[in-house]
This record gives sequence, structure tokens and C-alpha cells, in this order.
Amino acid sequence: MERNSSTGPAADPAPVGEADHVSKSFGETRALVDVSLEVRPGECHGLVGRNGAGKSTLVSLLTGLSRPDRGSIRLEGQPAPGLADRGAWLARAACVYQRSMVVPPLTVAENVFLNRPTGGNDTLVHWRAMRDRAHELMLDWGFDLDVDQEAGRLTVEQRQIVEIARALSIGARLLILDEPTAALEKAAVERLFEHVKRLRSGGVGVLYISHHLEEIYEICDRVTVLRDGELVLSGRVRDVPQANLVAAMVGTAPPKRATEIEAVEKTGAAGEKRLQVDHLNVLSRAGSVDGVSLVVRAGECVGLVGLDGSGSATVADAIVGLVKPRSGTVSINGAAPRPGKVDAAFRRGVGYVPQDRHARGFAPQLGVSENLTLTVFDRFARRFGIVSFGERDTIARGLVEKLQIVAQSLGQPVSSLSGGNQQKVVVGRALAPDPSVLVAVNPTVGVDVASKEALLDALGSARDQGVAILLVSDDFEDLRICTRLIVMVRGRIAVEFASPPWDRQRLISAVEGLEVAV
Repeated sequence: MERNSSTGPAADPAPVGEADHVSKSFGETRALVDVSLEVRPGECHGLVGRNGAGKSTLVSLLTGLSRPDRGSIRLEGQPAPGLADRGAWLARAACVYQRSMVVPPLTVAENVFLNRPTGGNDTLVHWRAMRDRAHELMLDWGFDLDVDQEAGRLTVEQRQIVEIARALSIGARLLILDEPTAALEKAAVERLFEHVKRLRSGGVGVLYISHHLEEIYEICDRVTVLRDGELVLSGRVRDVPQANLVAAMVGTAPPKRATEIEAVEKTGAAGEKRLQVDHLNVLSRAGSVDGVSLVVRAGECVGLVGLDGSGSATVADAIVGLVKPRSGTVSINGAAPRPGKVDAAFRRGVGYVPQDRHARGFAPQLGVSENLTLTVFDRFARRFGIVSFGERDTIARGLVEKLQIVAQSLGQPVSSLSGGNQQKVVVGRALAPDPSVLVAVNPTVGVDVASKEALLDALGSARDQGVAILLVSDDFEDLRICTRLIVMVRGRIAVEFASPPWDRQRLISAVEGLEVAV
């Protein structure tokens, strides 16, 4: 990169953050390959790419959480400090992540000056000075926030402000915003943009990471696209048409099903209504839902597609009773189970594959047979607490064969299985009671190719047998078993793709929040 000599015209200010031909690998996986990017003082630089493109790895290099295998990082024109010098990194670069890093029991002021002395030496905390300095900081940057308020009572928007204020109070001139609007309502997004503009006017450089491409065009000066760890496009936003931006993310030589996502075309009409959602409204930090209505019939697999925070996973949680809607109804087989009650949904015939198998999917210390049959315990339980282990194991063996679960025995603890086989147990448990409605959230996440095929085959078989499936996923490979797709953006249904195959580029445009005609 050329720089003006000391004898020539006055040099432009050095970038607040710069990655110079950096590469980074994790084992056989090449996360970044010869990537260069710079963020200048007072600019907002957009960074976009599909999941796995290398964005998080680049952020880890720019914030000192890891070092590049090749290439270099510079901050404000100087070589980056050593990884062990966290204070020097925080004084130059900070990242506000999608998941809040504030400490809920502490006040706003205490979070802003977390782990930093405010007294006359390096050990004491001067409480009044800390509150005064936090208040001044809020006023200087236009943040309207009570510094004595407990952080646990703040909204998502307010927690972001606390983290931005923390970075500014240390002196960071490179601020990375990672999916900052994922859980924000429209008015909060507009306020965030005003804060970003104020930061830029103060000389702060912002690296803005977002899946919502319309935001890139609204707030950013330049944009860089990563795909499969490589930089494929970089330039001024006004010079990059939206179609070119999406094409750069997708690629000109896409893998199988990248141009058109194949799906099994079902013969015959769908059956009777099994799942009906009417005007659903849910307030959730994971992604609020605003007026969503949808129907899934017997023999259908409807894909509900959206980015993190779009509300797609929240719809699934409301259907199975994990969250209670503010308004609207969920009907299963023509009747509405009691809202917010998981057992009520299950009694109406709902099966559920959760997004996080470790948190919700299985009992790790119980065996394969016990986990697979947890949802059908009544089939082999007898009076006085007697259990027919033979009947239980017969049911379990059928599911093991159907899902190709590899285990040493039916009694092997599920915690000792591979990730793919753990996920097969989770899906098997959901299918065991022969549900009429199956809600599956990212059912193939974190599994190998062979396990993914086995899982999708099992779900496709259930669909063909008349089960109504709502498949919540952002993995386009999963969508090939779907008969319809519904795209959600910011808590609302944006567009529906009525029949396969679906053009990948149009689908990505819809998911990213760009207008698309279907």
C-alpha cells in the first residue's frame, strides 16, 4: 500500500486498523487467505459475507485475540502489540459483539470502568469520580443513559451503548460492531445509526459487520466482502450495486445447489391443516416476532428461514411452548394448547428438535435407549413404577436402525457419542411418539456430511408419511427437503417462495433484507 513520503504532500491519517495480507488456518481449515483491509479514521467500513466466510477470524486478529499465520496487523499506523498486552489492545481496538458482554448486577458506570481504577493510584476505586466521568462520557457522545442504573435492567440497545462507551472511555479508535442490529427494533436501529455518525465525526473508525445489506448501503462508506476466507470484493458502497454485492457473497463458481437449491417435488396436494399460527406477537431478546401468520399442512415441510435475530427461532419456541406470546394464537390439529406450556404442546402431538442439543436435546449421562424413549415413556411403563425394559429397548432399536445411530450399546451414555450421533438421538427422540407436527430448529448443525444426509432422510421420510414439518434453518442444504419457504426479516414475514427449486441468489437477497420479487 503506497504512502506519501515525508517530503511530499501531507500524508493522510493512518488507518485506525489495518490487516495487511493476513492468513490464518485452524488445522486443515483455511479461515483467511491473504486478506487485506483497512479502516480509516472517521469512516464506517462494512464487512459482509455468509456464515463461515472468515469475518469472525478477521475480528479476532484485529482485536488481539489471535495472531495471523502470515501478514501483519497495524493499529493507528503502528505494529500491533503482543497478544499478552491486553491493555494496549483495548486502548486501540474494541468489539461490541452480538451477545452482550455487560455484567448485569453492576451499574452502568461500573460496567464502563470495569477492571480499571478511578482513584489516585492503581488500586483504589473513587466511586464519585467514576460516576462523574461516566456521566460526562455519556453527554460527550450523545448517549442518554442513567449511569447509576443496574445493567441487568437495560434493554439490548442500552447494553450496546454501555459497551460502546466502555471502548471509548479507554480510548479505542477502532470500534467493531458485530451484528449490532440483530435484536433491535426499527427505532433503535435509527438511534444506533445516529450514534455511529457521531462517532465518525469524532474520528473513530467503525468496522460494521451485518447480514442486513440494506444497512450497509445506509450507514457505510466502503464495503469488503469475504467468501470462503478470501477477499472477493472491496470498494466504495456507492459504486457497488446490490446485485453485485450478493453475487460476490454467493460466488461465480458455486458448489452443488448453490445456484438453485434443489428440493424434492412432492406429488399430490398437501393434506389437512396440522399447524396454524395467527398474528403471533412475541417480545424476546433472541428475536421478537411481529404479526406472524403461517400454516403447515400434513405432508408439507415448510422452511422458516432467517438470520439470527430475525424471529424465526422465536416462532418455533412459541409453537412448542417455550415462550408465551404477547398475543396471537397457535393451533395444533385444530385446537390451541395453553400458551407457554411445553407439555400442552406435546400432548397435542408436537415433536421438537431444539437448536442447542446440549442445552435442550438430551440427558448426557443417560444411555441411548433412555434418551430415545423419553417422549414415549408411557408405552412401556407399568403400574407401581415398573418399567418394561424389553419394550423400551425394542422401540429404541427401531430408531437406532432408522437413523443409523452408531453406538457401542443401547446403554452407552449419549455424552460419549460423536456430535453427529448425538444429533441423531435428539431427532429420534422427537420422532419416537409419531408426532403430527414436527418443529425442527437447525437439525443438522455441527454434524458431518454422512450424519446430515441420514438426518435429512429421516425428516424427509416423516414428511412423506404425513407429518407436518416446520424446519427453521439458515443452512441451505437443509432446505432441499422443504416444499415451501418462508423468509423472516426483523420479526416479520418478508416473502414466501411457493415451490421448488429456489434460486439461491434471490433467496439470499430476501434473507439479507433486500427487496425481491417472487
